[in-house]
Amino acid sequence: MTRQFRNTLLLLCFLAFAAFAQSTDPTLLTIDRIFNSNEFGAQGVGGFRWLKSGDAYTKIEPSATVKGGTDLVSYDVAKNTRTILIFAEKLIPKGETAPLRIAGYEWSADNSQMLIFTNTKRVWRLNTLGDYWVLDLNVWKLKKLGGDAKPSTLMFAKFSPDGKKVGYVRENKLYVENLADGKITPLTKDGSKTLINGTSDWVNEEELGLRDCWRWSPDSKSIAYWQMDASGIKDFILINNTDELYPKLTYIPYPKAGTTNAAVRVGVVSASGGATKWMKTSNDLRNNYIAMMDWTDNSNEIILQHLNRLQNTNQLMIADAKTGNVKTILTEKDEAWVDVDNPRMIWLDGGKSFLWTSERDGWQHVYKVSRDGANTKLITVGNFDVVSVQSVDEAGGWLYYIASPDNATQRYLYRTKLDGSGTIEKITPDAQKGVNSYNISPNSRWAFHTYSAFGKVPNYELVDVANKTLVKTMVDNAPLQAKIDQLKKGTQEFFKVDVGEGVTLDGYMIRPPNFDPNKKYPILFHVYGEPASQTVMDSWGGTNYLWHTMLAQQGYIVASIDNRGTPAPKGRAWRKSTYRKIGVLSSQDQANAVKAMLVKYPFIDASRVGIWGWSGGGSSTLNAMFRYPDFYKMGMSVAPVPDMSLYDTIYQERYMGLPQTNVEDYKQGSPVTFAKNLKGDLLVVHGTGDDNVHYQGTETLINELVKENRQFTMMAYPNRSHGIFEGENTTRHLYTMLTKYLNEHLPITR
Repeated sequence: MTRQFRNTLLLLCFLAFAAFAQSTDPTLLTIDRIFNSNEFGAQGVGGFRWLKSGDAYTKIEPSATVKGGTDLVSYDVAKNTRTILIFAEKLIPKGETAPLRIAGYEWSADNSQMLIFTNTKRVWRLNTLGDYWVLDLNVWKLKKLGGDAKPSTLMFAKFSPDGKKVGYVRENKLYVENLADGKITPLTKDGSKTLINGTSDWVNEEELGLRDCWRWSPDSKSIAYWQMDASGIKDFILINNTDELYPKLTYIPYPKAGTTNAAVRVGVVSASGGATKWMKTSNDLRNNYIAMMDWTDNSNEIILQHLNRLQNTNQLMIADAKTGNVKTILTEKDEAWVDVDNPRMIWLDGGKSFLWTSERDGWQHVYKVSRDGANTKLITVGNFDVVSVQSVDEAGGWLYYIASPDNATQRYLYRTKLDGSGTIEKITPDAQKGVNSYNISPNSRWAFHTYSAFGKVPNYELVDVANKTLVKTMVDNAPLQAKIDQLKKGTQEFFKVDVGEGVTLDGYMIRPPNFDPNKKYPILFHVYGEPASQTVMDSWGGTNYLWHTMLAQQGYIVASIDNRGTPAPKGRAWRKSTYRKIGVLSSQDQANAVKAMLVKYPFIDASRVGIWGWSGGGSSTLNAMFRYPDFYKMGMSVAPVPDMSLYDTIYQERYMGLPQTNVEDYKQGSPVTFAKNLKGDLLVVHGTGDDNVHYQGTETLINELVKENRQFTMMAYPNRSHGIFEGENTTRHLYTMLTKYLNEHLPITR
């Protein structure tokens, strides 16, 4: 046996022993523990709905009598009682042996009927296709809706306010079904693949959150709905090469920046059928958006938010449902863009006023506005942002909302008097530092409260909001938290870094166990960097947190920085400083943060700096590697947008304007422009079935890197969407590859 062979054998034995020790040591994380088991799955509280009274909620629970079945159970919070409202036996259709699997449900106004959503299918992001059944609780009779509809083809079914009818979308057409005799009335006859009634095209769903695009009038006599004519939009074609002998093509009308949008309008039609009356919002339907629409507090008027294509002017309009005439009662403008608030309107004073959010004074605040828009009063006073409105207790005179005036990485519940008087009052206990969310009852008395922090798994409570007391702990995830606490960890901290020009950025850092400040460590930055998301949040990070902790156990420092332009509650100027500078300002901030950290933290090895991110974070990774090639040794870019002109109209034009008039901005913001500067090691990963960020962009990047003779590594996942999770073992494979690439190109030891 040669010495070289013996040394190699000893090394292999040592590595095998180390791998075995790691796989059996509960303090050490592995890819398999994180991505190939349910060991770290947090228990949640799902499937519940508040009842209209506000003092009770319903929840779907496993049946004790029917195998695989579920009961619908009511919990009265005030009385502390539990009642089974619907047994699983009542959910078995005639002639069947198994009960319906409830994916969603809705009560009629008088609670005598329940609408059940089941047998669902995915449309883009969510399962919004399916079957609907009505359960009459008076006679315990189940009836399937849709007549001769094919399975899983109905969408967004809703009871009429009087409970006599159900409306729904079927194959892009609107229908109303009479519950007494089963008569089905088509309200629109022109629905097709490109003429969409009552639901949305791809881009309006993705970027404006529009899916359920129709509303019953309060008197049950009419329906208001969006219609989207996507016939002028070019198709983007996804190619599936693996499921059949020949390629299977999927055609998606997808408007890329600067191209033709769908023509969008709102109409009102009688629930008994007839002609639609179209609201006269604009003569140019393709270059404006209707971001929100609903009835006012009566059945004669529609209220809607009308947004211009540049998205810097938002008009709040009231339209006459009979004539279609519109009146603008409030206009919101911004030099950059206007953030649209598209939940349903909150009316006060019997319909004489409503709540409105605006950044008009430099902070996102809530205002009380008179019905005609003439009078506006600031309710949430102070130099802070309201992140979201949670509830209105008009009887008690309170507005409940989420904010975090002192720490942009955290979220808390506050309340303020509806008349704007007094001081703001914090509801969340001081001990629960981190990110808090609430689902508040209709009477604003109770709430389901979710709390988590960095390294702390979610805790679910039922709380008395008004009295700031705990009613009961629903799920504390204590066993999982004990497992997390057992992990071998170094210091995990939040910090601030000064990047010059009076700008301070938030960040977090995970240090290796047994950290030695006298040594030099490689660092991996996790980045997003665009206006859609923050990465530096004091909340449970799920598998990303676990993976980053695993990398720290291997000897890496893992950090993240939120640059300017990320949606932190730091004021309008912070968020909108990035207008027409996406990719430019963000990468500058990230690079300046690295530079400052190398001075502040001398234990970071300047020659071993890496960066990774997904989607907008993938783009930020490319910009970092290409614009600041001397800063970053290694980068991993997942599902990026290398060329801004290849992404959709609503998102890209909101932050960059039109490419026709901002040619240079698009060029300067696109990573592909600077691909020739690549020096470090780059891994690019993309799913070829990505309907959101198209694989086309990565192919464009490949061409540019090849042209410039820049070497790189890439991985294409066939037919996977933007989340790259479809298919057996995909997530595990992806993170195994990322870890391997990191280990090889940003080694722990030189």
